[in-house]
Amino acid sequence: MTPGGGSGPMKDCEYSQISTHSSSSPMESPHKKKKTAPKRKWEVFPGRNKFFCNGRIMMARQTGVFYLTLVLILVTSGLFFTFDCPYLSEKITPAIPAIGGILFFFVMGTLLRTSFSDPGVLPRATPDEAADLERQIGNTEDIANGSSSGGYRPPPRTKEVIINGQTVKLKYCFTCKIFRPPRASHCSLCDNCVERFDHHCPWVGNCVGKRNYRFFYMFILSLSFLTVFIFAFVITHVILRSQQAGFLNALKDSPASVLEAVVCFFSVWSIVGLSGFHTYLISSNQTTNEDIKGSWSNKRGKENYNPYSYGNIFTNCCAALCGPLSPSLIDRRGFIQPDTPQLAGPSNGITMYGATQSQSNMAAATPLLQSEPSINSEELPLPGKTSISGPCATLTLGQPTPPSSMPNLTSDTGLTDMIPLKEEHEGHQFLTPEEAPSPPGMLPSGSPITHSHTMHVLSLASQDSLHEDSVRGLVKLSSV
Repeated sequence: MTPGGGSGPMKDCEYSQISTHSSSSPMESPHKKKKTAPKRKWEVFPGRNKFFCNGRIMMARQTGVFYLTLVLILVTSGLFFTFDCPYLSEKITPAIPAIGGILFFFVMGTLLRTSFSDPGVLPRATPDEAADLERQIGNTEDIANGSSSGGYRPPPRTKEVIINGQTVKLKYCFTCKIFRPPRASHCSLCDNCVERFDHHCPWVGNCVGKRNYRFFYMFILSLSFLTVFIFAFVITHVILRSQQAGFLNALKDSPASVLEAVVCFFSVWSIVGLSGFHTYLISSNQTTNEDIKGSWSNKRGKENYNPYSYGNIFTNCCAALCGPLSPSLIDRRGFIQPDTPQLAGPSNGITMYGATQSQSNMAAATPLLQSEPSINSEELPLPGKTSISGPCATLTLGQPTPPSSMPNLTSDTGLTDMIPLKEEHEGHQFLTPEEAPSPPGMLPSGSPITHSHTMHVLSLASQDSLHEDSVRGLVKLSSV
């Protein structure tokens, strides 16, 4: 070593820091991109839905009939409060417009809650999840068929589970790439799998499912009361005016009452009938989809008895209307998480995946160490010719030199001083790692190795896990 020169072997043995922020590396391109505003999940939602108010409002794409529903309710109620309520509150009681107002606000609230909410859309499988599921299905089919060879087979469409002693089939959705849970179905209009799917209602502009069914039922029930209420008091208004000025004059004095009566007369039958039908469904804990298909029977003795029914009308109604509301599963207002960039690995062939910034900086300050080379018997130098630890070779950038744990033994310290130890100290026991002293410093060049130094060398050799064939080679050389 040349002191202070900086151009000897010591310079060649210096560590080379690894630059993890090199602009020439192609893997560093994600760090160089401009930061873009993160997108929300509703902006890339795969279903056929429309979103408003930054994802807070979720509706189906076909909303024309929903606007017709709004117009009919608003116009009919507006005409009633404008032309009929003043006369009725004066002739009968002021409670009539108050009750009508309460019903109107309740109808509008439940309608908007049904139309603007997530009905229970199930998230689609990611590409990795879909590939894993199809691979599992393929493996199951291969095992069942006794073959594992090629050819594409479409995955089976059903699985069977047991619910309250009843066998329920889970269908595989090829669009969402999932096995739909019990009572779920895929809506062809919204292109989504909906949990506890009841039906797609164009009048509310949304699917009716697990998360908005109770609001839908309260909407149609309250709308039935409002329609009957308006129709009844419009007829009362016309009769009271007819008693004073005749029927034709009553119609001329309040032409809006005629329009209200016509709208309410033709709509009350369907609305009341729909409310009664869903009351029956709630009492038996069924959905419209299940009832139309005839999936279950309400009689316990039959094989297809409804496994979801609690056996009590009151309990079924409480479960449908008063149970806890499940959270949305699609997180439509959440931000899309960008993919974690893979940092460029060091040039010595070791790749770091998913490393954080702090870990990258640590890797730059403390380079990864290569595995220590093993010494074979063929590579052992002969006594008096060369030393065990040769000079350190010049390394390229990014290839750090592993620190040698063996002391630097020169040619003056021959192997013949070490070899007779096996015979002279045959009964000597090697020190355990707990009893072994700390490794000594580098021995000065040209100094003889004493007995204690030899023990340190042997203990270091055992700690560094030298191969057994290396030791056997030393013994063979001593016998020669």
